[in-house]
Amino acid sequence: MGNTVTTSDDLMSFEYLAKRIIDIQGLLLSRAAHAVNLSLTARNWIVGYYIVEYEQKGSDRAQYGEALLKRLASRINKRGLGERRLYEFRQMYLVYPYLGTEIIPYILKDKDQILRLPTAKSEQSFLKEEILRLPTAISPSLELEKWQTPPQRLFNNLSATHLIYLSNIKEPLKRTFYEQEVIHGCWTIKELDRQVSSLYYERMGLSKSKKTLQAYTNDGRTQMQASDIIHNPMAMEFLNLPEDKLVTESKLETAILNHLQQFLLELGNGFCFEARQKRLLIDQDYFKADLVFYHRILKCHFIVELKIDRFRHEYASQLNMYLNYFRHEIMQPEDNPPIGLLLCTDYGETTVRYATEGLSQNLFVSKYRLQLPSEEDIKSYLLQYISEKDFINDKEK
Repeated sequence: MGNTVTTSDDLMSFEYLAKRIIDIQGLLLSRAAHAVNLSLTARNWIVGYYIVEYEQKGSDRAQYGEALLKRLASRINKRGLGERRLYEFRQMYLVYPYLGTEIIPYILKDKDQILRLPTAKSEQSFLKEEILRLPTAISPSLELEKWQTPPQRLFNNLSATHLIYLSNIKEPLKRTFYEQEVIHGCWTIKELDRQVSSLYYERMGLSKSKKTLQAYTNDGRTQMQASDIIHNPMAMEFLNLPEDKLVTESKLETAILNHLQQFLLELGNGFCFEARQKRLLIDQDYFKADLVFYHRILKCHFIVELKIDRFRHEYASQLNMYLNYFRHEIMQPEDNPPIGLLLCTDYGETTVRYATEGLSQNLFVSKYRLQLPSEEDIKSYLLQYISEKDFINDKEK
């Protein structure tokens, strides 16, 4: 390596032998993992294509309707091809139909090898016929915008799991943003989920120095009747955050909390502000409730907990503890039981239902939205990555 001279004695040494084995192990396992991932991505896309094609052209599709995937999973009865997985493959195809420009050639290059497989000729013919039945071109209407990630970059640089996760992001611009950040930041699925939950896309739009925020984020990576006053989602466009060199999560949280006081006070009659970061002593531990109001019409305390990421079950448990504390320690005889509002960036309805079942009926979960960044601003940011030079560098990583 470099200018180091390797002598004949070095070539016969035990340490050199060990190093060669370690190096070749890492290199070839990495290649094997990449090949497996390409095959999984191709499998997912093709299965999704088959399902969508049947939904559009199947002669007996009407008799299955919405139960198609459930019936199909039951009929296939194979591990890894359950109803949920089939739904994900279908969704991936619908979001990324243009991946076929990479997947079809990748599959077709093996069609001649199929004829040499140690299988019956009938199986060989069937496999070859199925491959040739796949679409060989995509519709002109599927041409990508200049700022969108080229299919070859998606296919070669994103795992099958990443593509399934990204398929659930509805807005194309937002999805493309995360595609590029995953590729350049080498994010794991866990890190991608954390950044989506913490509104990285929105914070990037608000940051004056996007490169600085990107570096900051990647440096910290790991390889969010009483019901009548609850708005879901709660719009936070009113924040009007000023341009800043670096909009971090902590700055965003402070801005939301500061303006949330004003926002709730402006909701209408009844809200009386009491405290921010109110300290609660329970046993020997101090806890802090983010915002505490008293609602003079409902005649009860109103506790708001703000989270900077997606809903987690422990957040509901924490807020429920605060409600019980207020009910036992602070509530007056003429008061009604306190109300708790947990604000998150997003949540799954089933998770919330299971996490809050059996807790206080006055505990509510809502999500909030920030002002979206300028589309032109984000497109300009993405275009710098959609170059042939960048693509070559990605493949060399």
